[in-house]
Amino acid sequence: MKFVALALLAPFVLSAASAPDGKPLDVHVGGRVVAQGKAIRFGWPGVYVEGRFRGTEVSAQVETQGDWLRVSVDGKPFQTLVTPGPAVVKVARLKPGIHTIRIDKLTESQSGSSRFLGFFTHGTPLAPPVRSRRIEFIGDSHSVGYGNTSPTRECDERKVHDTTDTSQAFGPVLARRLGADYRVIAYSGYGIVRNYAGGKPGENLPFLYPRAIPGEPAPARADGWRPGIIVINLGTNDFSTKLHAGEAWPDDAALRAAYRKRYIDFVKERRRQQPQARLVLMGAENFYADVAAVARATGVTSVKVPTLEMTGCNWHPSRKDHRVMADLLAAALRTPAR
Repeated sequence: MKFVALALLAPFVLSAASAPDGKPLDVHVGGRVVAQGKAIRFGWPGVYVEGRFRGTEVSAQVETQGDWLRVSVDGKPFQTLVTPGPAVVKVARLKPGIHTIRIDKLTESQSGSSRFLGFFTHGTPLAPPVRSRRIEFIGDSHSVGYGNTSPTRECDERKVHDTTDTSQAFGPVLARRLGADYRVIAYSGYGIVRNYAGGKPGENLPFLYPRAIPGEPAPARADGWRPGIIVINLGTNDFSTKLHAGEAWPDDAALRAAYRKRYIDFVKERRRQQPQARLVLMGAENFYADVAAVARATGVTSVKVPTLEMTGCNWHPSRKDHRVMADLLAAALRTPAR
């Protein structure tokens, strides 16, 4: 099986056939997922699973469907799975003591889903990590972290996939600074009312938002998720390409009016569902006036994103750009809510 070698903590065994033995760990899950017996299915970006144990070894069992999954131990990368199919990763010969294991979904999967089947140890299972703060990030490719680790702007579809790391997008970066759990509901190319180049009319981010898995129509079940902050960054795809014949809006003014109306409704929907949350809307220069108007109409905070380097894949934000956006949000959150 192929793998990307990272900084190894100890000798490892990687198997596509053998199932792990040992005692299962209780886990903490970040992101929107679907329970499937003892397994967990996931398709939205930025999903992560964590467990803790006392001992010297631990195993992780997963089934990937094109996603890249990074396994970390005690905050240090151990192995990144890159080949679709079942896999068991064993970490052995750790120093005796308490350890944390974590799996992060790095890539975007607009169709299909992967599965987490469990962490197992011959040591002592412990309660998983707990965080008191929660943040939800709703957006498009910028929130996904599309091609953010690429050294060049020139990327084909394969390179975009391989250089996307949602854990290094601005949302997870900010959440880690704040010691918060996070959830990323984002889909590259989608907008509030219009997708990139007018593609898939009517199937926008508000349309996909209720889904448990982005490529499947079934809605997510209530799971007790109660974020204290919701950050929305949508509009890049609505306005980044010119309208063409046959679209629903006769001109730019009509598009902007429709964007504002639907965005106001979407914000109000989020407030009805999560009344405890503070909402923050992000927008770049070319559509910030519309974002600010939505913020005023709904009584929420807006943040203007400055010109970025955009040296990631296909003129997308780089890791440096994502840190800039995280800085902006951190500053905005230090100001009182409206």
